[in-house]
Amino acid sequence: MFKRSFAASKDRAGKMRKVHKRSFRDDAKQRMQEALNDASPSTSPSVGGSSPKLNSAIITVAVGKDQRLFAAHEDVLSRAPWFADACRAQFFTSPGQRRINLPDEEPEVFSAILEYLYKGDYTPRLLHAKKTNAWSLEDMQGPTSTHNSPKPDTENKTGGLTEFVTVYHHGVGDYILRDTAVYCTALRFGLPELQRLALRKQGLQSGIDVATILRSARFAYANTPPSDSRLRAHYLALIIRSRKTFKRSGTMQMEMEKGGTQMFFDLFVAMANHIDEVIEIGQVSPSPRVLC
Repeated sequence: MFKRSFAASKDRAGKMRKVHKRSFRDDAKQRMQEALNDASPSTSPSVGGSSPKLNSAIITVAVGKDQRLFAAHEDVLSRAPWFADACRAQFFTSPGQRRINLPDEEPEVFSAILEYLYKGDYTPRLLHAKKTNAWSLEDMQGPTSTHNSPKPDTENKTGGLTEFVTVYHHGVGDYILRDTAVYCTALRFGLPELQRLALRKQGLQSGIDVATILRSARFAYANTPPSDSRLRAHYLALIIRSRKTFKRSGTMQMEMEKGGTQMFFDLFVAMANHIDEVIEIGQVSPSPRVLC
């Protein structure tokens, strides 16, 4: 049975005070207002930036293997290019019978997508502290580090995982990082701002076990093209930065022996580049003294 671990005692403290903090949604609203002031009547606002008009037709979306049903306004769904095309394909269908099927998506992930389309963010919200210029997640005590901190394999059997960090993905058959799943789904639906948001949120997570990180990295490689390297680079940097943990991980050893992914060659190239940079820095000698 899958064991989930997370530094709950550190990351699930009391609710964060929101004084002097500005959310990602607030920033999006400000950008939207600026865009509306400068835009022509034919210019469409960016996704997630303004309150949606809730007078369009209702579309039913069936998600996952169990066909969990969601109801959403057509105008809101159409903010995502993929759904705009899907809605146009059902233009001649009776309003009460319009339905979009997403059997390969996870309901928990789609719920986050839908929340973003309506509100400009998804739970937990991203907050920004002006005084420290630091980002943090709602309901966490203070700004967290911008770097993931993985747990070694020996710690995988203890502790509980904070809500919203992982999601069970039926295609994987196990838990992966929720923000990674949101990123990949946003890529598919044509929501680049949501990709950026999901990546920033994932960078604020910590205390994640090695096995979950490697499963999520494998999922990221399988669901992003080489041209979209941001999420891939995030995992490569995380492994290099936390190499002391990963090099003594039995899970990492098994993953590398099994292979079957581009990730490990990319990791080798990234580490080789890092070593080259260190060597180049070490070879730079100070200017020789001039003896008089």
